Amino acid sequence: MSTAQLETGNPKLATDLKDLAQDIVRRAMSGGATAAECVIREDDEFSTLVRLGQVETLKESGSKAVGVRVFYGKRAASTYSSDFSRAGIDRMLSSALELAKITSEDPYAGIPDPSQFGALPGDLDLYFPDVYSLPGTERISYARRTEKAALDYDPRIKNSEGGSFDAATGHKILANSHGFVGEYRRSYCSIAAVPIAQTESGAMQRDYWFSVARSLSRLESPEKVGTIAAQRTLRRLGARKVKTAHVPVVFDPMVANSILDHIFEGVNGDSVYRGASFLAGKLGQKIAGDSVNVIDDGTMPGGFGTSPFDGEGVPTRRTVVIENGVLKSYLLNSYSARKLGLQTTANASRGLAGTPGIGPGNYFLQPGTKTPQAIIAGIPEGLYVTEFLGHGVNLVTGDYSRGASGLWISGGELAYPVEEITVAGNLKEIFFNISEIGNDLEFRGAVACPTIRIDGLTVGGE
Repeated sequence: MSTAQLETGNPKLATDLKDLAQDIVRRAMSGGATAAECVIREDDEFSTLVRLGQVETLKESGSKAVGVRVFYGKRAASTYSSDFSRAGIDRMLSSALELAKITSEDPYAGIPDPSQFGALPGDLDLYFPDVYSLPGTERISYARRTEKAALDYDPRIKNSEGGSFDAATGHKILANSHGFVGEYRRSYCSIAAVPIAQTESGAMQRDYWFSVARSLSRLESPEKVGTIAAQRTLRRLGARKVKTAHVPVVFDPMVANSILDHIFEGVNGDSVYRGASFLAGKLGQKIAGDSVNVIDDGTMPGGFGTSPFDGEGVPTRRTVVIENGVLKSYLLNSYSARKLGLQTTANASRGLAGTPGIGPGNYFLQPGTKTPQAIIAGIPEGLYVTEFLGHGVNLVTGDYSRGASGLWISGGELAYPVEEITVAGNLKEIFFNISEIGNDLEFRGAVACPTIRIDGLTVGGE
């Protein structure tokens, strides 16, 4: 299949793109490369933001791009292009081949061994064409309804940063010189509202809520999302400061994710081999409390982090990262695995060009049995965190200090909103001090965490 066929609008475009990817790899090898891989991506996106009932932004876009990575022994280079003409492909290939000859050698460079390639079989529930089934006016209506539900909920909701509706589909193809060729499609859609509440004295607070799904049919209703956004905003009104104290801290699931993110950064193979992780050299050691079990699973049907293969063509899998508090595995692509003398965990993540990075599959803390209400009920005095501000985490030492806002717990109940506080500790201790884990695990992205209670933190206030 020639590149010219692509430009004529061949109806078998998906097949054509697979053929093109394989053709680019073959041409790279003919040009003298010892190994090569090609990525092609097609994406479509729609988004609209409605503010106070009026359409503020409306965007519809489509893109198609191709990238190639070539090797001359242990030298590698990559280039990419959105020009699918024969001349455009020729330029991209010749640039990559020329660059690879002059880059420095890296003894760990290369694509995975042929025995490692493959893809999960069957339909993984990742693509639903219904995300684009609504006419434009109804997509705007979804955004408008979400915002209206928030504005109508309470007269103290005086303003809004808007209601939104987004939809997107993507198609990815990967081919390499070891004979692997794979493809998959993904879709998602989302709605969100960001209301602003105001007291009689003029003090304002904002919060948000959203729903995201692979299929339009799985979205929460605009009315439900808008209502929750309003409730979350109203509970912040009248926020006050508190005195510095050592108290239990409960993390709302939306902020508990950040603790999981820090674990991910700590077990990321790139950070580990560079010595930039507080978990380097800790495999097989106890790094968290007995109840802490962290899983990375790229195989879950319909998951936001699911794919049939990773960014290098290795079948995704389920990896136990932490089991009963013991660090069982780092998360690796083939490069970091070679550096550490380990095997890839199929966590390679990549764009069109450059060396693959490391990304999560569906990465989560296993839930416990207690409801969030039961966890809060067991705390005489404490803090329920609903938002973090800024960054204050040192991943080498584990030192942790972040600005926060939330609700004060008194007598086992959420008593009043608080703001302008800090939460401080050390990650090495924080993971051991996760004393309770909620039963409310819900995926709203590739990373998910239930409500957690952490003891031993300092809440800094007045």
